[in-house]
Amino acid sequence: MVMNNSKQLKHLWARAGFGMRFEDFKKFKNASTKHAVKRLFNDDDSETPIDIIKEGTDYSTIMKGDELARKMFLQQQRQQEKDLNIAWINRMSTTNAPLHEKMTLFWHNHFACRSNNALFAQQLNNIHRANALGNFRTLLFQVAESPAMLQFLNNQQNQKGHPNENFARELMELFTIGRGNYTEQDVKESARAFTGYGFNKTGEFVTRKFLHDDNSKTFMGKTGNFTGEDIMNALLEKRETAHFISNKLYKYLVNEIPDPDHVNAMADVFYNANYEIKPLLEYVFNAEWFYDDKNIGNLVKAPVEFLVGLNRQFDITYQRPEVLLQFQRVLGQVLFNPPNVAGWPGGRNWIDSSSLMFRMKIPSTLLNGGLIDFTGKADPEDEAYIATVRNQQQIVNTRVQAQPDWDKFLHDVPKNMSKTDIAQFMLEPNLSNTLMDRINQSTDIKDLVIELVSTPEYQLT
Repeated sequence: MVMNNSKQLKHLWARAGFGMRFEDFKKFKNASTKHAVKRLFNDDDSETPIDIIKEGTDYSTIMKGDELARKMFLQQQRQQEKDLNIAWINRMSTTNAPLHEKMTLFWHNHFACRSNNALFAQQLNNIHRANALGNFRTLLFQVAESPAMLQFLNNQQNQKGHPNENFARELMELFTIGRGNYTEQDVKESARAFTGYGFNKTGEFVTRKFLHDDNSKTFMGKTGNFTGEDIMNALLEKRETAHFISNKLYKYLVNEIPDPDHVNAMADVFYNANYEIKPLLEYVFNAEWFYDDKNIGNLVKAPVEFLVGLNRQFDITYQRPEVLLQFQRVLGQVLFNPPNVAGWPGGRNWIDSSSLMFRMKIPSTLLNGGLIDFTGKADPEDEAYIATVRNQQQIVNTRVQAQPDWDKFLHDVPKNMSKTDIAQFMLEPNLSNTLMDRINQSTDIKDLVIELVSTPEYQLT
């Protein structure tokens, strides 16, 4: 299937990455879908870890110190969190392996976790990255042994005689088999199997045998002296786990409304491949239904996808990269800080009248050196006056020092592209009559592009 236009190619790059650039289109415009998919998996630099945080801190020692020491520690902690966030945004914005980072972002939300230790957060992020296109079993086992997750879900306190059920519950409800496929007794028995799983002062995983319950346990109808590894293997034996992950991936990559037949087919591929992630994604990206019109331009970009997409399309550099954190806060998705263990709900939840107005203003701010008010969301009853904020929040006018590479962007636009072609390339949904009128009235490519990326349509992928 040779692509004589950009529609399928753009859709693939939108879902398997952060949007197609004109330079990508020039390279692949005559490629078949099969060849384009293959190239997405062959890009290099994918597994290089982020190594911005070099060492952690013993929190218990610091917090017992004097007030000045605590203040300096908290300041260092905030700076490390900022540095890690910006490092990942930069990685996504410049990588030659967009599919790898797109899937790292998926696992970041699937195994949602907050840690006040930036080194632990970085370690978990690198686990997601190293296994993003690898094997889900390996990924699950490494996440279960990560200090960030053990700390977040209180397994450090899980011990014989006083089991803590947090990790055991989320392991089944959110990470593997899904709600409705286990009992409360399964949660209790699983928690016993994970007693003693923790980490030492240097952040290394340890199985503290003196805290482990080594008595017999009954889990999902089977009885034995089960360990945490036994529990995870038992969950992976259930086809429901393959279906649960496939369903979630379908909503991330294809459509918010899952097609049962397509999800079942995905689950079969995943389960039969022993939870290898690459064959599952290859199946999705090569499926004819992936390119159906109903699956194109129908998903709302997550805030990070939106920002990264702009950065990649326009090669934006920042004199004050911390502004990217402010954008994330305003739009409701701060990396490494999910709302809870279920992660960001995503989809249409990303958009309300306030956040849409901010999203539409951000492109002109980044591409035209404008100003933007970083505020809280406006009251729903006062949507018309979007600058009004809740009483407890302050308006902070911050000049965004961003520099797009317009020379490169305009150079990469194919010379034979009409204004309508450019508009259709920049937007996933079909062009409306209103947009066509605005396109026909435009005289300058740069102004046209800024207007296009400031439309509601640009928020869809």
